[in-house]
Amino acid sequence: MAPHVSLKLPPEREGAVTKLQGISLFLCVSLLVLPVLAMAQAGGRQAKARGVLLEQLIWQQAEKVLTPETVVVIALGAQAKEHGPHLPLANDWNMAEYLKQRVLQGSDVVIAPTINYSYYPAFVEYPGSTSLRLETARDVIVDICRGLARFGPRRFYVLNTGISTLRALRPAAELLAADGITLHFTNLLHATSEVEKEVQQQAGGTHADELETSMMLYIAPKTVDMARAVKDYHPGKGPFSRTPTDAGIYSESGVYGDATLATRAKGKRVVEALVSAILADIEALRRTPVGAPQAADGGVPTGSH
Repeated sequence: MAPHVSLKLPPEREGAVTKLQGISLFLCVSLLVLPVLAMAQAGGRQAKARGVLLEQLIWQQAEKVLTPETVVVIALGAQAKEHGPHLPLANDWNMAEYLKQRVLQGSDVVIAPTINYSYYPAFVEYPGSTSLRLETARDVIVDICRGLARFGPRRFYVLNTGISTLRALRPAAELLAADGITLHFTNLLHATSEVEKEVQQQAGGTHADELETSMMLYIAPKTVDMARAVKDYHPGKGPFSRTPTDAGIYSESGVYGDATLATRAKGKRVVEALVSAILADIEALRRTPVGAPQAADGGVPTGSH
């Protein structure tokens, strides 16, 4: 049997070895713990999403989630519509995509792909702005709902980010009701009216104004150029016009209101009120008998966004 040999290192070498042992132990523990933490974090993110994005499924998975009890949400937001000199043409699309993610996290729904064109006749004088005919905008909604209803769902909710779009959504809901399909939709005139009264400082406006700009400062601040925000408010009726002598609402900039008053704090209040209203709408729809119409709402102001 070999004799036991004890090696005594100098004190300075002993300290170096101790440090190396400590580093090795830390690395070993890290290699074991980090994957667990990563999986836990991923699981947390997964658990937060209550809804499902239809576009990410294969058809066999879609067949399982498209049931008669399913509420299908369809986001609607213009991707080619003027919003003054300080917001992009895709402003409503950006808003719709944000709200879609909030609904995904907060409600047990199936979310269909976002619709990026609809009925926006008030803005067609401004380059880049596009509007579908009223009948086309109506039929896009009808055809999508009828198509998905073939696989089970009878309740649909349009996450609507416009005002003129209500003119297309109401007749769409009537046509679908005749098929035993219930369509509800966001009405911005009512969803945030109370909080808007509390935060609004501008004399008036409804488009690319104090409130809409505030919402985007909260939702997507990098898309807002406050250095180019303006006050452009000339009360009137009809479509927007870039010529002061034309009939309608004169707006050289495309703004209808005072965007310079926008703040992120105002936007947070309006957006959170809107999200709460949307989630409440969806739960009310879930309890609504199939084929029942949405509760009556107010008219659509001419020239509104």
